Amino acid sequence: MKDISNYNLKGHNTFGIDVSCRRYIEFCTVDELIHVLDRLTIADRPIFVIGGGSNVLFTKDYDGTVLHSAIRGHHVVRVDGNMYLRCGSGEVWDDVVRLCVSNGLYGAENLSLIPGEVGASAVQNIGAYGVEAKDIIYKVEAVDVTTGELCEFMNEDCGYSYRWSRFKGEWHGRYIITYVTYKLQDTFVPHLDYGNVRDVLGRKGIQTPTAAQLRDTIIEIRREKLPDPAVEGNAGSFFTNPIITRQEYERLLKEFVNVPHYPVDEGHVKIPAGWMIEQCGWKGKALGRAGVHSRQALVLVNHGGADGSEILRLCNTIKADVADKFGIEINPEVNII
Repeated sequence: MKDISNYNLKGHNTFGIDVSCRRYIEFCTVDELIHVLDRLTIADRPIFVIGGGSNVLFTKDYDGTVLHSAIRGHHVVRVDGNMYLRCGSGEVWDDVVRLCVSNGLYGAENLSLIPGEVGASAVQNIGAYGVEAKDIIYKVEAVDVTTGELCEFMNEDCGYSYRWSRFKGEWHGRYIITYVTYKLQDTFVPHLDYGNVRDVLGRKGIQTPTAAQLRDTIIEIRREKLPDPAVEGNAGSFFTNPIITRQEYERLLKEFVNVPHYPVDEGHVKIPAGWMIEQCGWKGKALGRAGVHSRQALVLVNHGGADGSEILRLCNTIKADVADKFGIEINPEVNII
């Protein structure tokens, strides 16, 4: 276990923001976490749980304790034709996807190369190319921050929806995730009809991909669209795509022809936030040392030396421009601290 005072967090957030926390604790087991929580005093609070730092924007030093899970390991159990993979919350998410594809555990392929760790997959309900974590999450194990009690939550308990869970809502700050169990299949059924996945496969002459081919294609698409945080600080998609009513969508069509959209249900559609940001002229533009990525308008980047307040100012300026032009509010997916 690590327990460090006045710890620099620049290496723990993919925006590369140079901030510190008063105390940093990294635990490797559930028992260590319970021990830590039992001994934290009022002076050690507030508490913030960090994963890979790929979905957080620090706007200042954190005057409290940052906890990080280093719980590793994975275990597969087969029950009635279903494959259950239990992973420690500190496992790197893409390592888990690679493990699944390599071992005939199917369902996570479209979530390849999403940054972050296993614990965050259950909190954020990460998603990409028509698949979300909720589609494969079976059970979440956690520790109650106040009582130290071990808790288990089934998928239906977690209130999953688009980029949302009860861990982000009414349970925020109440539980620390220790393990996530995913329900996977031993028969590969590809999901190809979101974005340009099928088109990219077609250009390769692949009509019916293997899981490995689909994973490689998803990785290729993401690398083409998204900057490497090691080169240019970013947190991937900064904003969620707004879900609007069909009536609102019809209103948009009257002014903006061929508005891209994805049906959600009979009464709602999802509008790409990146498209609206691009229509507002922000793609490839900068505001001081913070900017919008030149290939994907949904991604805000640190051009070098920007602090969190500069990224936040750019975020708020873009939000205002989108609201003025489209009458739609877009909100950050990133956790702003």
